[in-house]
Amino acid sequence: MRIDIEQANAKALATLLEARPFWVDIRTAQDVIPGMHKKLILHSGPPVTWERMCGPQRGAVMGALIYEGLAHTPEEAEALAASGEITFDPCHHHQTVGPMAGVVSASMPVICTHNEAHGNMAFNTLNEGIGKVLRMGAYSPEVIERLKWMEKVLGPVLQRAIRKAGKIDLKAIMAQGLHMGDEVHNRSRACSYILFAQIAPYIIETMDHAKADDTVAVLNFLEANIHTFLGFGMSSAKASLDACRNIEGSTMVTVMARNGTDFGIQVSGLGDQWFTAPAAVPDVLLFPGFTKEDVNPDIGDSAIMEAYGIGGFAIAAAPAIIQFVGGTVKMAMTRTLNMYEISLGENNMYQIPALDFRGSPTGIDIRKVVEKNLPPFIDTGVAHRLPGIGQVGAGLVDAPMEVFTKAILAFADKYAPK
Repeated sequence: MRIDIEQANAKALATLLEARPFWVDIRTAQDVIPGMHKKLILHSGPPVTWERMCGPQRGAVMGALIYEGLAHTPEEAEALAASGEITFDPCHHHQTVGPMAGVVSASMPVICTHNEAHGNMAFNTLNEGIGKVLRMGAYSPEVIERLKWMEKVLGPVLQRAIRKAGKIDLKAIMAQGLHMGDEVHNRSRACSYILFAQIAPYIIETMDHAKADDTVAVLNFLEANIHTFLGFGMSSAKASLDACRNIEGSTMVTVMARNGTDFGIQVSGLGDQWFTAPAAVPDVLLFPGFTKEDVNPDIGDSAIMEAYGIGGFAIAAAPAIIQFVGGTVKMAMTRTLNMYEISLGENNMYQIPALDFRGSPTGIDIRKVVEKNLPPFIDTGVAHRLPGIGQVGAGLVDAPMEVFTKAILAFADKYAPK
């Protein structure tokens, strides 16, 4: 098949840069995620069976089964998960992304993000905050209680508020956040505060006066959660990159995702095919009390942020994150500069002040990754390798070169003249 790769990549990059993601609603997962049902559990990363799932992903699945009322104890949940009665599928197969373990179940409230430029939707769960949380593989009673509160209180309050607001421009928030010290993956503090400032008046305006305490609890939760925006950023990236799928001849990466066992990518010109390799262990800055032996391999759909052109690709915009993940400010600058070498272009909205407001490197090109032997760089949270424990730190990791080598060989096989 004869193709013009440069023309295809120009189209893919233009489609990505034109994307306009807006938060438009909060809905229950089973009501809006395509194919969702009570015995389907979505997870982060490429496909994986229960037998191959890592500890934190198993823990999150067990917690979700308890939350859904399909099991009552961790032991029952583990037996049900292994029984064959539960279907597991990647979030990415259902227009969805999930941080860390990435587990999404039927009753969870989800962010609905609309790409106005191309008409497609993407979904993500609401962020639980920090500490022992489901996304890190914890399933203790307080984790389930928080999920129920999010379903019964947080979700409805935010639904009323966003429906009153109509929509909120998430791309504009991310652009502003980069100017305020976020890279919008591991650090989304500024974006979280901007979103809070925009939605809080509508929360007050639509409050149920008979349940004023619920409104206060929601406002306090959102104000205190420095990761509130992560789900909105991830769903924005997903909605933007999904519009770039299936462009014949394009070598642009549309998905980077990890499930704690495997790291996988998808490429525009190769459709829905996964290219996988073992997930690496991040170079981690550990919380007190943990050791390197506690660390699970790289996990989560949040690498969609790097595929989108922010996160680790824009780490030069967020020197404060170095205190959380380790490294130096000089290293952060070097990492971002390196990412221009493997990208198709620069973002026309996401600018990095420390680089004289240069647009962030955007659109990973598998050809350049392989040619330069320069893998994409990701900064990420880190979970304990055992189920039920939660986060042990944060760190830095390179995507495995093997997935890009596999993808370029498949690309050549599909498109090389026969």
